Amino acid sequence: MIRRHKVTYAEYDALKAWLIQVGLDGEWPLFLDVWVEHVVEEVNNEARLGSKGTIEGPYYVPGAPALSADATLPMREGESGTPLVFQGQVRSADGTPLPGALVDFWQADADGLYAQFAPGLPEWNLRGSVTVDEKGTFRIRTVEPAPYQIPTDGSRGKLIAAGWHAWRPAHLHLKASAPGHQTLTTQLYFRGGEHVSDDIASAVKPELILDPAPAADGNGHKVHYDLELAPEQ
Repeated sequence: MIRRHKVTYAEYDALKAWLIQVGLDGEWPLFLDVWVEHVVEEVNNEARLGSKGTIEGPYYVPGAPALSADATLPMREGESGTPLVFQGQVRSADGTPLPGALVDFWQADADGLYAQFAPGLPEWNLRGSVTVDEKGTFRIRTVEPAPYQIPTDGSRGKLIAAGWHAWRPAHLHLKASAPGHQTLTTQLYFRGGEHVSDDIASAVKPELILDPAPAADGNGHKVHYDLELAPEQ
């Protein structure tokens, strides 16, 4: 790039100053998650069996409250947002159900905010670790998340202003694990949702798009998505 574009010392000094400022702003983790991680994920999982994975992102926190297979995510009384019932089955790539598998679940709220990364939210809001039942199935009651804008007030904002927008589409985070199988980390998106086609993090894959349907009681939506885990190599 330096040879091709005949980079000047002024341009080099500007780049060096920007790279240093990313560190001073504490933005390296988010910068790498947005612009680099999706390529690392693709390379590492290109031959993997089972469901498609995608990036973990910067907002995963281990140790979420343990929940049963039929559960409601921790949320505030009167949590805003459209009610959503998410259900599915965890199984091996050969179709065998995986009873007792764990599904870590986390998401943004209806304002696009994550617990433990935004002020005023309960510690484990919309976060839980679900143990599936003897058939490998689970049913989670939550609310639909909103798209959110990654912070633009620091060094990343200057880069984004050079030709990107700063938005991620609404999505659900899942991390599924079971003995003898590789952990699957993925995100699920909503068909027709804003920024699904131009995610700043380049993490959307066609296989990860949900098709919400009206809930049986007419209150909100329901979605179904099964998770297939690859055997350990």
